[in-house]
Amino acid sequence: MIKLHDKYFKPFISGKEIDDAIQRLATEIAKDIGDEIPVFVGILNGSFMVVSDFVKKYPKPCEVTFIKLASYEGVKSTEDIQRLIGLTQDLTGRTVVILEDIIDTGNTLHEVHRIFKNEAVKSLKIATLFYKPEAYKKDFKLHYVGIEIPNKFIVGYGLDYNGLGRNLTDIYKIKETQHMTNLVLFGPPGAGKGTQADFLKEKYNLVHISTGDVFRFNIKNETALGMLAKSYMDKGELVPDQVTIDMLNAEVEKNADANGFIFDGFPRTNAQADALDKLMDSKDSQINAMIALEVEDEILVERLLSRGKTSGRADDADESIIRNRIAEYYSKTAILKDFYSEQKKYFGVNGVGSIEEITERLSAVIDNL
Repeated sequence: MIKLHDKYFKPFISGKEIDDAIQRLATEIAKDIGDEIPVFVGILNGSFMVVSDFVKKYPKPCEVTFIKLASYEGVKSTEDIQRLIGLTQDLTGRTVVILEDIIDTGNTLHEVHRIFKNEAVKSLKIATLFYKPEAYKKDFKLHYVGIEIPNKFIVGYGLDYNGLGRNLTDIYKIKETQHMTNLVLFGPPGAGKGTQADFLKEKYNLVHISTGDVFRFNIKNETALGMLAKSYMDKGELVPDQVTIDMLNAEVEKNADANGFIFDGFPRTNAQADALDKLMDSKDSQINAMIALEVEDEILVERLLSRGKTSGRADDADESIIRNRIAEYYSKTAILKDFYSEQKKYFGVNGVGSIEEITERLSAVIDNL
């Protein structure tokens, strides 16, 4: 992760991928143009690195020139593009290839075509290293495309954010959720996980997502995902991980402006943990920590038996059932403990003491993230 001005950016496209894409472009263009000597035109400031590396790989004679257009302010492409530096050579009858670093809305192309329409060139071709098809608003043909990318703001390899980042050899994309803390909260039955989740979500302004609550909501409201999950449950089958992930995704989308999330009851397996990582990555975020409340078995049994006297839950009244539930928790959590420990994201917290004391311990972990 890097910081440029007030924004954070994360790795997106490696220098090796960029080099391979430029080599493909050079080979393809050389094959199409043949023995003719083309004029390659770079659009400053962004394309200077693309043009430099491209002409080194171009296998035949060529000419190079640059024009400069004002096309970006901050992270948004502006509609007002002006020709700042024009051409100084006669291009009559020549094949011209525009070498762009990136094409998104296509506003720059509109100005390029305006500039060259009176130059009486033989042909005008457009080549770009990066292309955002979701953002493209024009009808101009793109003859050569190196890498198609999502409509995300990127820096590096000549591209900048308010002047910074052009010198980076890799491409980084903006981290849109700039300050988000996401926790996976675990605890054996009787550890007080639900109580602590309520305190933490209030203290840190986080959204508590309980898998059980999400399932019940979707099934009760007969959502498409709820009905799909119910169809598996009615047959006594496990609900596929992807259905659960889709439900969680919907909850995250509902709270896109949240400071972060507490995931409760998910993940349960390495595959689910990996799927959750991918989900958060798609939101330009990540799981920051798995926090597990740690309580001795005998204390848990005592707590649950005491709770069973008033809760009315049968599984809180039978000691053998309680011990089986605790054993099942540890068998599942052990796998995830290893998963998050490898990422240095596992934190065990002593779950014995007053509610306030335990909250203070959990807060100490979160404050240090």
